[in-house]
Amino acid sequence: MRAETRGVVESWFSLLQFGPDGWGDEIAAGAWLTLRLALTTLPFGLAVGILVALARNSGNGVLRFLGNAFLTVFRGLPELLTLVIIYYGGQALLNTMFGGAPGEQLELNSFVAGFVALGLVFAAYASEVLLGAWRALPRGLFDAAAALGLHRTPTLLRVILPQLVRLALPGLANLWLVLLKDTSLVSIIALNDLMRETNVAVGATKQPFFFYLVAMAIYLTMSMISSAGILGLERWSERGVQRR
Repeated sequence: MRAETRGVVESWFSLLQFGPDGWGDEIAAGAWLTLRLALTTLPFGLAVGILVALARNSGNGVLRFLGNAFLTVFRGLPELLTLVIIYYGGQALLNTMFGGAPGEQLELNSFVAGFVALGLVFAAYASEVLLGAWRALPRGLFDAAAALGLHRTPTLLRVILPQLVRLALPGLANLWLVLLKDTSLVSIIALNDLMRETNVAVGATKQPFFFYLVAMAIYLTMSMISSAGILGLERWSERGVQRR
């Protein structure tokens, strides 16, 4: 019985060999693409989230309406539906604006569609976190900076931004972990991420338990490394803060 178990385990791990006889290359390439997609989406989503938060906090009624409309749409739609709308809608828009000869169809790059769709969803939630952190700042910070003779830009960079980062970081860290997992949705638009490569390996080898277990281990590893990095960032952002 032990010999049979050992043989099954050995046959499973032989499936992860690199080269033509295994699926190690494909799984590694899918994991690397998943990580690149998440890292590309993060700054895009943060930038859009900051703009949406500023719009929602603006004294201009039109900007507030646009910011709230953005929030309502991208928080209300499922991420999967947002992804397919961006992908197929983007292709339709490209062909309408830049279509070539009859019968020729322009295709939107799956990676671009993936990071735009996930970035817009991330931005909607990030704007809530950033706006909440902004409104949690004591108003006395601005008065104290003005009393010290600091102008608007030094006040924002040296006084407000460090406090804002400290307050917003836990919420943004949670959104990063959610984003890392949501990248698995892009397999539906034929992007060869970790989940798609896993599904291809399962279909070819008929070993679903093993390959989904490998995918689970990779996602957990990325999440654990991210959590360790987030903990370090939180300690850095709280340096100098007195604890009672």
